[in-house]
Amino acid sequence: MTLQIIGSGFGRTGTKSLKAALELLGFGPCHHMHEIVENPEQVSHWQKLAAGAAVDWETVFAGYNSQVDWPGAHVWRELAEAFPRAKVVHTVRPEDKWWASFDKTIGKLMARYKELPMPPHIHDMLAAWNDFAGKETFGGALGDREIALAAFRRRTADVRDALPAERLLVFDVAEGWQPLCAFLDVDVPAAPFPHHNLRADFWEVLGGEPA
Repeated sequence: MTLQIIGSGFGRTGTKSLKAALELLGFGPCHHMHEIVENPEQVSHWQKLAAGAAVDWETVFAGYNSQVDWPGAHVWRELAEAFPRAKVVHTVRPEDKWWASFDKTIGKLMARYKELPMPPHIHDMLAAWNDFAGKETFGGALGDREIALAAFRRRTADVRDALPAERLLVFDVAEGWQPLCAFLDVDVPAAPFPHHNLRADFWEVLGGEPA
């Protein structure tokens, strides 16, 4: 088993919905941050990345056919090279909506995680994420709207510049099945396109939103 689909989009761009969609289309299991929440042994891979050590991507994604969301989205270039036959789906959404969601979920979590009562492996994963994505992508300023939006725009531009058009789909999950299925050359399923991970869903996994 090897990655067939690489997700390069930031969290809060419909990545949980895309995970469910890919699994319905037969590209599962799909790796997502939720997989790490449920599998503590995965944290060590990302701690290695944060420490600047070499990482074997075949080992990290063993057992998965696809990957979306952070932390994998941070290393989209490395994954595109490691899995040269994989297609890349880059999730986007209107940037004001993305920022509003990011600020109230990931941004708030990263500002507060050290004080929240969560399992140790989740604290460890968030600390590692902060060392690579938080600092490298956002310059450590996750609460700054303009810095975050600049990073959001830059990621889309970088992905477009790096990949040939036939290998890349820039995708808003609001578009539904048609563009995704056409890109992946599969039939559109009878089931409605899944929509998951509202703000309440995000915090429920972590024991509830802090006051």
